[in-house]
Amino acid sequence: MIINNLHDLRAEIAVLQEKKTVQEAAIKARFSSPGAIFNTIFSSFKGPDLKSSLFNPEDLISILSRFLLPIALNKTIFRNSSFLIKALVGIIVPKASGLINQETIMTVWDKIRSIASNISSKKKKPVDYGIPPDSETY
Repeated sequence: MIINNLHDLRAEIAVLQEKKTVQEAAIKARFSSPGAIFNTIFSSFKGPDLKSSLFNPEDLISILSRFLLPIALNKTIFRNSSFLIKALVGIIVPKASGLINQETIMTVWDKIRSIASNISSKKKKPVDYGIPPDSETY
């Protein structure tokens, strides 16, 4: 809108103030309760198209591993290491954790489950001592 005089300026200010009150009411409605806050936060993680959402659910695992893996390594394996080693772990591990996503975790989990099921499905064979079962030699 082009403002030519004081009356136009006051009219534009009134329109902007009305927009402001409407937007404030909408924001208050979105953050009125803890449930509304969580819905607002989680709506940024999901969308009708996964590529249009803020974070792809598969990327969420990758993002968490970039932060949690260096912390876990520095607290366990590299507990008594020097500052330089911990700094190198902090630099190298996030780059390597880019390879970790939901698909790789599920692949490893499926392999572990198949190995465990193969081990449990194998029955112990009876030991053959070479003695026929009907013989009376003890």
